[in-house]
Amino acid sequence: MSNLNATLNSIAKPLSGLAPWLLRLTLGISFFLHGYSKFPLPPEKMVGWFSSVGIPAPEVVSSMVAIGETTAGIGVILGGLLGSSLGHIITRLSGGAIMVIMIGAFSIAHADWFITAKLFTSEQIFLLALGTYFAIRGND
Repeated sequence: MSNLNATLNSIAKPLSGLAPWLLRLTLGISFFLHGYSKFPLPPEKMVGWFSSVGIPAPEVVSSMVAIGETTAGIGVILGGLLGSSLGHIITRLSGGAIMVIMIGAFSIAHADWFITAKLFTSEQIFLLALGTYFAIRGND
């Protein structure tokens, strides 16, 4: 068993620096694309839906969501590229923004998912989890 572990360690060790980037790039690109797909502003489909569920100022809120998604996605990637204390802060703030957006999405659009199989079989739970990870860890 220890030989297998040693072999796996020798294969994985040179790649260990890439591991956080797999998470960072996946989250950053995904969130950027989610937001970018809502342009031009205001996103008409989202405005109509927000209006139908009683969200106040739906043009403003839906535009803020689109801008927040694109900038948070870019921030998660950019924060890792900077690598400085500024990069650490950008990563944490971007992860926090993703948390807020995803909690809002769950509360508004998917309230019936809480603690059900649907929650844990959707990609949204992973976006929330990764955003939380980067909000907590930053670039550490």
